[in-house]
Amino acid sequence: MPAQYPLSPQFMLLSNITQFSPMFYLTGFPGLETIEHWIFIPFFLMHLVAISGNCFILIIIKTNPRLHTPMYYLLSFLAFTDLGLSVSTLPTTMGIFWFKSHGIYLAACQIQMFCIHSFSFMESSVLLIMSFDCCLSICHPLRYSVIMTSQRVVRTGLAVIFWGPVALVPLVVLLKTFPYCGPQVLSHSFCLHQEVIQLVCTDTTFNNLYGLMVVAFTMMLDLVLIALSYGVILRTAARLASQEEQLRAFQTCTSHLCAVLIFFVPFFFLSFFFKSSRMDY
Repeated sequence: MPAQYPLSPQFMLLSNITQFSPMFYLTGFPGLETIEHWIFIPFFLMHLVAISGNCFILIIIKTNPRLHTPMYYLLSFLAFTDLGLSVSTLPTTMGIFWFKSHGIYLAACQIQMFCIHSFSFMESSVLLIMSFDCCLSICHPLRYSVIMTSQRVVRTGLAVIFWGPVALVPLVVLLKTFPYCGPQVLSHSFCLHQEVIQLVCTDTTFNNLYGLMVVAFTMMLDLVLIALSYGVILRTAARLASQEEQLRAFQTCTSHLCAVLIFFVPFFFLSFFFKSSRMDY
């Protein structure tokens, strides 16, 4: 185990006596232990802003009948997934920063990873639907109101919300049946399936292949389709007669493109950080 991940005697004792409910060690941010109380403040404020802001959006859309349109329904789905991700990562991150609570039992770890991955898949799919919405509004404006009806958007959004959790159930449930060995150290401040599965002492071929398949047919496929949608948008915008019309077309997609970058860039950064951190073992 790397030297930068020291385990306390209390954690080692609990880990040894909880054979049937393994305890994992969340490292948080190695090297910043002396200033974790100060880091807590901006992280807590960011989570507070994210939670209150998304709740405000949901309440406004719910209570204002004039906002019961396809665009605002999609915005409410996006706010719901953002709210879920913030709430899912908040407990263990704040616990590490403020209470030095690095230990987490397998059951709690399963619940957290299920929520994080589910809401991540949901948000990816919602962003895909929003890209189709932008594509239709620019490429087929006369047919937009016929295709993107409120009823169709709500049904599609609900299907997306249920698809993510259902696809993840086998992965999370199987983790309870696996034996774990060695230092049960996780390199983040929250639980992720791709990292927990590395600590299993038996064959995990099914989990690895199924997990790869789920990611490929959700987030990776969503990203490819989003890119194709923007390709169609760029081609249509290039055919517009005036620069003013082209600028108006690009302004329609600016907020959505920012949301796509904000979601997918940290996702790939987290994956790269995960791979780099595992090379230390």
